[in-house]
Amino acid sequence: MGAATAWRLAQRGADVVVHEQFGPDHDRGSSHGRTRIFRVAYPDPDWVRFAQEAYAGWKELDADVLRLYGLVEIARSPELTSARALEECGLPCRFLEPEEMRIPDGWSALFVPDAGVTLADGARHAFLEGIDVRYDSRVDDLEALDADVVVVTAGSWIGRFFPDLPLKVTRETVAYFRHAGPPPPSIVELDEHSAHAFFSLHDPVHGLKAGAHHAGAEADPDEPGEADPALVQRIGSWVAERLPAADPEPILAETCLYTTTPDERFILERRGRLVIGSACSGHGFKFAPAVGARLAALALGTDN
Repeated sequence: MGAATAWRLAQRGADVVVHEQFGPDHDRGSSHGRTRIFRVAYPDPDWVRFAQEAYAGWKELDADVLRLYGLVEIARSPELTSARALEECGLPCRFLEPEEMRIPDGWSALFVPDAGVTLADGARHAFLEGIDVRYDSRVDDLEALDADVVVVTAGSWIGRFFPDLPLKVTRETVAYFRHAGPPPPSIVELDEHSAHAFFSLHDPVHGLKAGAHHAGAEADPDEPGEADPALVQRIGSWVAERLPAADPEPILAETCLYTTTPDERFILERRGRLVIGSACSGHGFKFAPAVGARLAALALGTDN
């Protein structure tokens, strides 16, 4: 989110400096890795429209960072899927026939073509091209920064600066699997509340990346952590059930941090000369160009 905001601010002629507490391409936060799911599918039309705004932003940044392999939503009933919201917003989707997707009897599988993956590492580099980035530059005192406006996109460390924010930090586990054939569509399995349970997406190196959404334990972001073996086993079992073309034996596993609000919405607000952009609740990467535009508008005091 900080990289996207820097890109938008630079577009508008602002003098931008980015402070990053770790080195380039570190794996301590929430934005590292080769791919993230990109989708416009959400059961709420407001999120669909926000994703459409982000879609336009990704194409403006660099269309090559998007790979549209499609998305399949799996749910116990069609009412739990994003079909109604997508139709309201005029976006294509269709329910798959039983032979097209391995799902339990009576479940529904919704295919959405405007989806796939974002090349996460490549996107960060594209956002920061030409930006003055200070690596290994941890900021502990926002007031000490010599700037007219300070945009704070500190992810799981945001609570150090704004302890009043209602946040929970968790360390999540993802695993990688060998997958034969062409890149598969991304998959999101929804629970009885239309919330994510499991997900999978294409990985350019191993073939498949998968995880259990919001399944990790609470964590201190300053402490390094390891993948949870029990979660790796659960993820592997899900891959075996849903993706017969994948080898269910994981090649490796890694972690990332989620910073989550009670309603899983984002915090985008201004307090004096400070602009807060955080708590993307484990589903924020796809929205980065749109979030960057909104944070840049807050920083510059404009409408858009």
